[in-house]
Amino acid sequence: MTAKTVTVIAALFATVVSLTSCGNTIRGMGQDTANAVDATQSAGKRVDRAARN
Repeated sequence: MTAKTVTVIAALFATVVSLTSCGNTIRGMGQDTANAVDATQSAGKRVDRAARN
């Protein structure tokens, strides 16, 4: 293997790893956002119920 081939393979590997980790981060942020929305809605419902009593 030449140095150029090794460099190209290393660059492709680094690209694949970085794209995979970006996808995981985006999915994780989406889940966190969904959880925050659920918690906010739940809190709003509790406040509404408390205000009616």
